[in-house]
Amino acid sequence: MSDDAGPPRTFKGLLRWATTPPQAWGVYLLALLLVWLLSFYAGTLKPKKTSEASPPPATAPRS
Repeated sequence: MSDDAGPPRTFKGLLRWATTPPQAWGVYLLALLLVWLLSFYAGTLKPKKTSEASPPPATAPRS
């Protein structure tokens, strides 16, 4: 029996497991999905409105 049959116990073992061909595709697709979801979520956030950051609206002079 070999020790490679069990789950990886260290970060180095996990990295080695995640970079072997069958799992590498899944890890890559999962990373792409995570990046897409985070960017989609960031795009749906509304910016905070600050009153002092924007100048007052300009009005036409009355004569």
